[in-house]
Amino acid sequence: MKHRKLGLQGPQVSALGLGCMSIGIAETYTSSLQSDAQAVALIHRALDLGITLLDTADIYGESERLVGEALKGRRDRVIVATKFGFTTGVSANERRDAPGRMINGSARYVHQACDASLQRLGFDYIDLYYLHRVDPGTPIEETVGAMADLVKQGKVRSIGLSEPSAATVRRAQKVHPLAAIQTEYSLFSRDPEDELLRLLYAESAAGRPSARACTTQRMQRGAARPGMALGQARQCDPDPRYQQREAVGGERRGRRH
Repeated sequence: MKHRKLGLQGPQVSALGLGCMSIGIAETYTSSLQSDAQAVALIHRALDLGITLLDTADIYGESERLVGEALKGRRDRVIVATKFGFTTGVSANERRDAPGRMINGSARYVHQACDASLQRLGFDYIDLYYLHRVDPGTPIEETVGAMADLVKQGKVRSIGLSEPSAATVRRAQKVHPLAAIQTEYSLFSRDPEDELLRLLYAESAAGRPSARACTTQRMQRGAARPGMALGQARQCDPDPRYQQREAVGGERRGRRH
């Protein structure tokens, strides 16, 4: 397994990581796992194959808890990334029915979310902490400033952003170094090539290279799974009507051919 360094000051990780979303929300995103024991066995198998980077989030159901369970006695061998920001679940129905703001990047919430993730994981610290989506109602300087405080407190080792624009990255970097940027980059979603990849060619962590199974046989043309958000269904459908850009959390996001 090849390894690489995340950013200029981030950790060394395996070139391939394991996304742990579906082990916690199998009812929303298709998963063959039927039990906690199978989820833990899957993580252990990934570690045995040389994977040293696990990616989860606080809205992925039981994922954080299962990651923590799987890493008992193995914590020092793995870099764990988790994310915060969403105040709702991941399904389209949960987001549609959410009261008030769906994303919270306020300084107060940053600290609350981190403490909650640490408790679910059963860890003393988080290796890489991402803002899951940029909060359009909170200056990115406030959010990243609070994340930097977590680093100073020893609760977090490195920080990153998920699905930000290049302009937001520039502003965030002035507050605290970013170890990684997670963005969808695939045959269906190539917007990062416009500006973001040029900005972060040495620092980015391109996520979801298979476009959530759209480039594999797990999903056929135009198919949408129960609970799938509209934007996700569009990414799997090459219909030209869905080629427009969509705003998610105040940031630019879409795809092109």
